Amino acid sequence: MSHPIYKMSFASVYPHYVAKAEKKDRTKRQVDDLICWLTGYDADGLEEALADERDFEAFFAQAPAMNPNRKLIKGVVCGVRVEEIAEPLMQEIRYLDKLIDELARGKKFENIKR
Repeated sequence: MSHPIYKMSFASVYPHYVAKAEKKDRTKRQVDDLICWLTGYDADGLEEALADERDFEAFFAQAPAMNPNRKLIKGVVCGVRVEEIAEPLMQEIRYLDKLIDELARGKKFENIKR
């Protein structure tokens, strides 16, 4: 089943991730570090993904190396437990949402990266 967010440009959502973090005195670099930790993109790869406006589906499909520790991410995003999401792509998106939420809530950066 295809969800509308799958075809949404990652670049269109990225500024919201950064803004959410910056409101809580976190940095764009910390957001980028979390995205890279999760997906295996390096800084150049992330910039390329943003520049070419790839959608979420392509962003995750082209991720160099999804971090195996992402399966340790637990909690609720949008009223749903991320560890219980059946759709793999939606789960990846919600893992990222959860990481950004934890960063914005002031959780220690080292603890977020499990």
